Amino acid sequence: SHVPLQVAALERQIFDFLGYQWAPILANFLHIMAVILGIFGTVQYRSRYLMMYAVWLVLWVGWNAFIICFYLEVGRLSQDRDFIMTFNTSLHRSWWMENGPGCLVTPVLNSNLAPEDHHVITVSGCLLDYQYIEVVSSATQIFLALFGFVYACYVSKVFLEEEDSFDFIGGFDSYGYQAPQKTSHLQLQPLYT
Repeated sequence: SHVPLQVAALERQIFDFLGYQWAPILANFLHIMAVILGIFGTVQYRSRYLMMYAVWLVLWVGWNAFIICFYLEVGRLSQDRDFIMTFNTSLHRSWWMENGPGCLVTPVLNSNLAPEDHHVITVSGCLLDYQYIEVVSSATQIFLALFGFVYACYVSKVFLEEEDSFDFIGGFDSYGYQAPQKTSHLQLQPLYT
C-alpha cells in the first residue's frame, strides 16, 4: 500500500529536478525517506515508526496545500515575484511551463527584459497550463497522504494492541494462550552400577 506513495513521490522528484525547483526537491527527498520509514515500520511491526510517518504525512499535506496556494496565487503569493521554489537562487520555473501537453515555446529574440545568460520565451497552445498541472499533482499527493495517514494510524493501532495483549513473561494471557508443555521422549531410567 506504500507503493503508490513511493511512485508518486519519485515522479514528483524527477519533474522538480528537471525544473530546478530546490524547495520541492528537498521536501520530496524527506517524503521519500518518510515513506521508506513507513514501509520499514510496517514490515518490522514498529508502531513508533508508523506514528512518525503519520506525523510527517500531516506536514506533507500542509506543504502540498502551500504549493496549491502558491500556483493559484492565493493571498499575497505571486509566481512572478516570489522564487520560493528555487530558494531565490535562480529564475527557473516549473518544468511543466515549457513542457506541458500541447505547449508551443517560442523564444523572444533580442529582448531587453531578459537578465544576462537568460532568455525570454512565450508559451502558447497548452492544453493545460502548468499551474494546474502542479495543482493536480499536489492534490494527488494530498489524497495519497490522507490515505497513507489513515493506513498508518490503523496499522499502528493494531500493532499497539498486539503489544499490549502480549505478556512477556506468561505469553498471551489476555487470549487465554497456554504455552505448550515440552515433553521428553526419553524416559529417565535409574542407573545401576
